[in-house]
Amino acid sequence: MTSQLSTEIKLVDHVGIRVSNLSAALNFYRLLGFKIDKDECYPKYHSTGLINKQGVRLNLINTAQPNKSYQFNILFDEDKLFPGLTHIAFVVCNLQDQIQLFKQQGITITEGPIGLKRREAIFIRDPDGNVKWLH
Repeated sequence: MTSQLSTEIKLVDHVGIRVSNLSAALNFYRLLGFKIDKDECYPKYHSTGLINKQGVRLNLINTAQPNKSYQFNILFDEDKLFPGLTHIAFVVCNLQDQIQLFKQQGITITEGPIGLKRREAIFIRDPDGNVKWLH
């Protein structure tokens, strides 16, 4: 008889995102409702913790070199596709309000709005090209 091991994951604690410009990244994530969580900042590791009012946590790791070719994070809107994390999906209260906010702030919606089986969604990129999916 073979025993099968498995891990019971309760929740995702945070998502770490490597950034090249902490100031630009903070401005972007503030638009998504995040603020700095001083209890989750670790200067030794170049890590700035963020949290929103619903308790969603991100860690911005300020160790990347700028790469405007975005060839490190390709979703569907590029010709070449590479393995790796493709996007983070956030559920928002009102997608149309987010679309208006992004237009006002000059943030490009790279795809959408598109209708999917259980949601309507848009795709945007942070200043380093990392994909965010909002629905």
